[in-house]
Amino acid sequence: MKIVVVGGTGLIGTQVIALLTQAGHEAAAAAPSTGVDTLTGEGVDAALDGADVVVDVSNSPSFAPDDVLHFFTASTRTLLDAEKRAGVRHHVVLSIVGADRNPDSGYLRAKVAQEELVRDGGVPWTVVRATQFFEFAPRIADGAAIDGTVRIPPVAFQPIASADVARFVAEAAMGEPRDGAYDVAGPDRVRFDEFIRGAIAGDPREVAADPAAPYFGAVLAQDSIVPQGDARLGAVTFADFVAGSATT
Repeated sequence: MKIVVVGGTGLIGTQVIALLTQAGHEAAAAAPSTGVDTLTGEGVDAALDGADVVVDVSNSPSFAPDDVLHFFTASTRTLLDAEKRAGVRHHVVLSIVGADRNPDSGYLRAKVAQEELVRDGGVPWTVVRATQFFEFAPRIADGAAIDGTVRIPPVAFQPIASADVARFVAEAAMGEPRDGAYDVAGPDRVRFDEFIRGAIAGDPREVAADPAAPYFGAVLAQDSIVPQGDARLGAVTFADFVAGSATT
């Protein structure tokens, strides 16, 4: 199959392309650096010519609420329209576990809007919702730092390795459309502040448990960013991830 990966030059996209190529598929990256702009439509029709599947793992360059909403809705509409013209048989999109349970977050509201467009877009679809990536722990800590203290809510947290996310997304792309969504998460559930404290061990900043600390603009409930039902679990633990990073 020909599978076009939108956002194929990023952390998840590059790994998805490698997995699809190893499985014998024709996988191509679509991104601004490859001449494809899903906001303006430039290069989209050419990129999707002959495609069987489109995988969207792109992300907004700005997380400001208005910007991120515009990015996910405009780019998704562009893709779905082009997919119908090209006869694409399956649209796969990467979303976030709990996006629909955290309406105070502008970023997560934008992901919900994206999912709704995909659901109603007229192309068979699958949504893979992932928890937060191990790789983003330092960025989360930096975003939560106030006056030298990293304030993290003491809620349930089940992060996942990007390699596992890429594997789940690639499997979805090679499978049949579900016309539905499912959750993927890491193998271990921990407390958010405790995870960040361990993930940035050696950082001089204190990590404080703060129930009022917002995450992406939302104050989190105990189970609002972890799977609440069945989920597919990754194989890589955080200890495995750290050990692998130390040897690469």
